[in-house]
Amino acid sequence: MQNLAVFRHGEFARPVGYGFVTLPNIITFARLCAVPVAVWLVLQEYFATAFWLFAGAGASDAVDGWLARRRGTSYVGALLDPVADKALLMTMYVTLAAVRVLPDWLAILVVFRDAVILGGVAVLMMLGQPLVIRPLMISKLNTALQIVLVAVAMLLAAVGMSAPPVMDALVWAVACSTFASGAAYVWKAARP
Repeated sequence: MQNLAVFRHGEFARPVGYGFVTLPNIITFARLCAVPVAVWLVLQEYFATAFWLFAGAGASDAVDGWLARRRGTSYVGALLDPVADKALLMTMYVTLAAVRVLPDWLAILVVFRDAVILGGVAVLMMLGQPLVIRPLMISKLNTALQIVLVAVAMLLAAVGMSAPPVMDALVWAVACSTFASGAAYVWKAARP
């Protein structure tokens, strides 16, 4: 099968193929399959188990990324990995808001930002605009803060503790970085 280059993080990665069944893809697919399990665990308020599943998903993301860099990424993996990551993170925000662990307005903001970015990408592609996707530094910070907030919220819920100053600071940090990240992508796309 002919190799092709995968456009990832604004650069072309080493040549790869379409490989469906690779170890990194299996790990990524398992992470995607963990999404409904994590949702169910949170809805049943098994926060400790949900926390460990979320932590395991984070570790699996690091492992499949490392394996993909060593063995070569596949086109399928390059598409599936961000889908699995976003699916887990967004469903956790929505589900944790549904059980009143996180504020509902924050879940709406997180989902809306991603919807605006995906919608913008779709519109630009339909218009035939050249599309260069490079994660912005504010976006990387936002993702890190979102992950930390979900982990801390589940951990606190698991042990039955509340830490209003910590949670309030994390909630507002996520809200501000989510807004700033979304605005930065819109600004970047709107510039000629």
